[in-house]
Amino acid sequence: MARKKKSEMIRIRQVKSAFGRLQKHRACARGLGLRKVGQVVEVEDTPSVRGMIDRISYMVEVEERSTS
Repeated sequence: MARKKKSEMIRIRQVKSAFGRLQKHRACARGLGLRKVGQVVEVEDTPSVRGMIDRISYMVEVEERSTS
């Protein structure tokens, strides 16, 4: 079995409310684990997560972190 590389993590902070946004955008925020304004979550850096972040980039701030 192949050994996994150390994964990179992304820290995401919700800075705007999801209230009144498109349903797909609210679903992306929920999929990333975001519920409240000011909440911070750490997720693995994958193409699907990057796509969700791109869709709701106006609602979040992103900080890249590498785990070592």
